[in-house]
Amino acid sequence: MDWMALSDAEWTAVRLSLRVATVAMLASLPPALLVSMILARGRFWGKSLLNGLVHMPLILPPVVTGFALLLLFGRRGPIGAFLAENFGLVFSFRWTGAALACAVMGFPLMVRSIRLSIEAVDRKLEEAAGTLGASPAWIFLTVTLPLILPGILAGMVLSFAKAMGEFGATITFVSNIPGETQTLSAAIYTFTQVPGGDAGAMRLAAISVVISMAALMLSEAMASAAARRTVAA
Repeated sequence: MDWMALSDAEWTAVRLSLRVATVAMLASLPPALLVSMILARGRFWGKSLLNGLVHMPLILPPVVTGFALLLLFGRRGPIGAFLAENFGLVFSFRWTGAALACAVMGFPLMVRSIRLSIEAVDRKLEEAAGTLGASPAWIFLTVTLPLILPGILAGMVLSFAKAMGEFGATITFVSNIPGETQTLSAAIYTFTQVPGGDAGAMRLAAISVVISMAALMLSEAMASAAARRTVAA
């Protein structure tokens, strides 16, 4: 089993991928929750347009998404230059940029999961809490949030799994820098481009499959729990 022993560079890629995926997932959660609520409950002109923009990363080639991020968040991009000059926050060719790219690619999956959970909530429960004098914020915290929690968790897991496997948008936006932006997918690609790199690619591919499958199975279990809870309610 010596061929399964990871080198320091491979361990670095694994740790970086876990870091990037976790940050991307957590950073996506607040806006995903807000957008999901708007799409599920909102009635306004342009709702279809907003829904299309949210899901655009799912249908665009990842390279296109990465190029758009480079134009917007690069050092010379309008958003990237502003953040760098005023807050010292740099995305291009940094691990933070990899997290941003992964967050964008996983955002539609998180939104869809949360939105479906919100749409499944019985509005009569919220109305009943309102008749008892509860404020909208308190109704959301005590009634809505507990009911949609399985959907939130499932969306977070799907976003994490997507981030672990992201390649196209990430490598286009932040390149493939060992120790800084070289995630699992980028490291596997690098191994396939050098002679004798098959063993390293197989090791990292096996780790990627295990992590992604575990995340997807957890997401499926959470979705099933949410469905049972909705039926029981």
